[in-house]
Amino acid sequence: MAAAKGPDIQAHRLSKSDYAANFADLHPPLDHHEALVESDRCYFCHDAPCQTACPTSIDIPLFIREIQTGQPKSAAKTIFDQNILGGMCARVCPTETLCEEACVRNEAEGKPVKIGMLQRYATDAAMGDERHPYARAQSTGKQVAVVGAGPAGLACAHRLALHGHEVTIFEARKKSGGLNEYGIATYKAVDHFAQKEVDFILAIGGISVEHGKALGKNLKLADLQARFDAVFLGLGLAGVNALNAKNEDAEGIEDAVDFIAGLRQAKNFGRIPVGRRVLVIGGGMTAIDAAVQSKKLGAEDVTILYRRGEAQMKASPYEQDLAQINGVTIKHWVMPKKVLVKNGKAVGLACEYTEEKKGKLAGTGETFDLAADMIFKAIGQTYVDVLDGALLLEGGRIAVDAEKRTSVSGIWAGGDCVAGGQDLTVAAVQDGKVAAESIHRALNAR
Repeated sequence: MAAAKGPDIQAHRLSKSDYAANFADLHPPLDHHEALVESDRCYFCHDAPCQTACPTSIDIPLFIREIQTGQPKSAAKTIFDQNILGGMCARVCPTETLCEEACVRNEAEGKPVKIGMLQRYATDAAMGDERHPYARAQSTGKQVAVVGAGPAGLACAHRLALHGHEVTIFEARKKSGGLNEYGIATYKAVDHFAQKEVDFILAIGGISVEHGKALGKNLKLADLQARFDAVFLGLGLAGVNALNAKNEDAEGIEDAVDFIAGLRQAKNFGRIPVGRRVLVIGGGMTAIDAAVQSKKLGAEDVTILYRRGEAQMKASPYEQDLAQINGVTIKHWVMPKKVLVKNGKAVGLACEYTEEKKGKLAGTGETFDLAADMIFKAIGQTYVDVLDGALLLEGGRIAVDAEKRTSVSGIWAGGDCVAGGQDLTVAAVQDGKVAAESIHRALNAR
């Protein structure tokens, strides 16, 4: 439920110049000289632990060498061959816990090669070129439906189109991009980059997109099975976990994902109201993004509450540091027990300190209250089964095999909606790519 405006929840807290500075590019791109200097730091390891750590298996030493030799567009092609959303992943992928954490430079001098920044340098160069790096194979006449225009769906569609299949993407929202468009901090992908990347992907041809089409509402799985030779589901996670605290439906409690989506679509940040005192419940990237952006909108006191310790937070140490650098307080070993309400509106949280006993979380019995004007829930999203049990589920998400095949022949799935996923853009891209190759093999076998 959206928070009402009042004396402590206001828009236009800052000047236009402050908003522009606060929501500018978090990491400005490398220039040509900087890219050459950084690429020269790579050891070009034969066994490349960075490549092994990459969920999409990008040949990192190769693309860095291509940058070093003055061929950034060739480097981009090396990246895109494995990850067609390499531009966005360069901006939002937690490289500090993946490829860069595995970089051998860490052992040599405690500072990895800036792989993510080099990846952005290369992909930006290629996406600014009018010549598309890919050409479609001859048409196969096969038709594939992709449900969801998020990272998994877009990666799947592009690979299928590359093989010559005709693809129709059905997307519930007004824009394509999924979490890349609606679910990440605005300062991580400025200048409408998510839509520029969608345009780049669709430029290969053979892909059409129908917006406003939601499975379970105006789109039926049985109809797709009848009309298309194969179906890929990239449904994402539409539900939000319950807080399980008294009064959690009170006015003033918002879902952090909705707040972030609103920011991503805002044309004027000054029109977005924010409280003076903001509480964010959760320990993942969404919690960090909501908290930091609240600060950047002008909130005076922003606190993240997480029920376990720093080491257990899903947000990387880098993201945690980013929050604290921006003035956000992180309270560990704390869980909300009750939403404090006055005149029907949330005014704070009654919390309890927690501890681990024999591996299980438990309250200590010691409680305290925190005042707030706005409270955001960032406690994870859940898969909503809009298919009425048509597919086998595992752990509350769609069950798939190694090729992303579901329990029903002719239907594949990938991304956050499938069991065992990492809930990362780069992992969703890999799912879409794996599924596309499996679909291609299945269609060729007919």
